[in-house]
Amino acid sequence: MTQTATGKLAPQADPADQVKELAAENRALRARMAYLLEQAERNHSIMTRHQAFDLEIVSASNFPELVGTIFRVLPIISELDSVTLTLVDEDADIRTVMLKLDVVFEDFPGLQFVENINGLGFDLGRRNAYSPTPKPILGMYDAQRHAATFPTAPSGLQSVALVPLLRNRRIIGSLNLGSCDPTRFTPSLGTDFIEHMASIIAICLENVISNEMLKYIGLTDSLTGVYNRRYIDRRLLEEIARARRQQYPISFMYIDIDHFKRVNDTVGHGGGDEVLREVSARIKNELRTSDALARFGGEEFVALLINANLDSAAFVAERIRASVANSMIVLSPELRLSVTVSIGVASLDPAADGEAEAIARELIARADELLYAAKDGGRNRVVSLLPG
Repeated sequence: MTQTATGKLAPQADPADQVKELAAENRALRARMAYLLEQAERNHSIMTRHQAFDLEIVSASNFPELVGTIFRVLPIISELDSVTLTLVDEDADIRTVMLKLDVVFEDFPGLQFVENINGLGFDLGRRNAYSPTPKPILGMYDAQRHAATFPTAPSGLQSVALVPLLRNRRIIGSLNLGSCDPTRFTPSLGTDFIEHMASIIAICLENVISNEMLKYIGLTDSLTGVYNRRYIDRRLLEEIARARRQQYPISFMYIDIDHFKRVNDTVGHGGGDEVLREVSARIKNELRTSDALARFGGEEFVALLINANLDSAAFVAERIRASVANSMIVLSPELRLSVTVSIGVASLDPAADGEAEAIARELIARADELLYAAKDGGRNRVVSLLPG
């Protein structure tokens, strides 16, 4: 017994109860410690996975590789149910270049483009790309409001985070994260981590898109906008290998504008350039998106037709010839010019043996020989077989 301030004796605590209380407190502390250790290990695991993710996207060498890595890896390492990407592409420059570089957008259903930053859904202040930095938007998923942002949203999506992608305070798009856990993204949560992740993704996107633009410029004829010889040489090797694996034919056209020197002598080099642009546009209109058109130099063009045998390629070549010959080229309201082309068409047997480089040289040489046969035969014609 112990004496209290009033002089009364208070009952002394039962040692057994004290032991129980201490044991309970110890268990609670152990549980708390185990929880904290588990959280620390989980956070360390998340950090390690994200560091590996950062290295993987930084090393991506092209646009499909980068976007594919984001869509493939990020949902796994961040335990997300949906990840999409929205890019600002005001004049469709990104889409145009990527299509030219054979990017298949159907492979990336989570990738969207908007014409301006207003389509991203952020609070943009003065409504321009240099407004005060917008913050991520976290909250509950709304099927109507977020339909465009999550076009392939999984059933049961509950919470989302729309994170701006920023480069030098300029908005280039948004990284959109979705979870079936309603507590995963709430307005009260901190956003430092996802903002850091978005900043790395933005840097990688800008670098890869810039590199792809430079690649496109290096593979394109600046005057006509079609491919150049460097591109077609590379593409031809790829298509020969693919045609031999999958056993389908490819055909090659050699196209030359007839008497082009007379065109330059008559309307000058500026007029000649306009003729080259118009002829290339007419050729391209007769080709499929899977085919490739290139300017070989001067007034010469070549076209690579995928999965096309000699007869079908000759038919397309005749359409090209007619498209050029049957309609005059308007250089000004007062000046119209009649132009024709000669075309040689060769086809590759997918069963052909030998090195791809040698086969490519032979295919080009054969089409060139047939072109000269067309010119010798009077021009403005298609030749796909040498006269017997």
